[in-house]
Amino acid sequence: MKILAFAGSSSSTSINRELVKFVLKDFQDHEINLIDLNDYAMPVFSVDIEKKGFPDEAHQFLKVIEDCDIIICSLAEHNRSYSAAFKNVFDWASRINVKVFQNKPMLLMSTSPGGYGGGNVMNTAKTFFPQFGAEIKETFSLPKFYENFDMESGIIQPEILKEIKEKIENFKNQVENLEGN
Repeated sequence: MKILAFAGSSSSTSINRELVKFVLKDFQDHEINLIDLNDYAMPVFSVDIEKKGFPDEAHQFLKVIEDCDIIICSLAEHNRSYSAAFKNVFDWASRINVKVFQNKPMLLMSTSPGGYGGGNVMNTAKTFFPQFGAEIKETFSLPKFYENFDMESGIIQPEILKEIKEKIENFKNQVENLEGN
């Protein structure tokens, strides 16, 4: 199974990227493509720029989605919404193919330093991503990242660790059931 993984952040110290990397440890026997949104930096979307054509990076982003079987992502929350970096990639890609996520099964996550764990961006994505071709099979939000996550060992709170492990297994079971059909 080919996995596309990314954090919806352009930060070199992204906590969402750390969460994705932690979850990917449960998928080590699969082919993993962990991408960095910085590799898809484009001009800020506008219809005026669009008239001149689409940036290669937008096509490249859609291609990595096309080439995967499942998507694992964790969205950064900036001012209760997507990060500007993710929103711009998403905007450009959606103008080429409105079904950006191309009906791929998705494990959707978020985390933040606060107690809501990126819940606002998670709720927005749960509402809108399916309209853009995401088949969200499981979601997970990690609150208080710096209290609940250790950079070496991952999630340290036993109840939260149990929750994410159950969600990963549920996601794997759903994806395996899809492969069998």
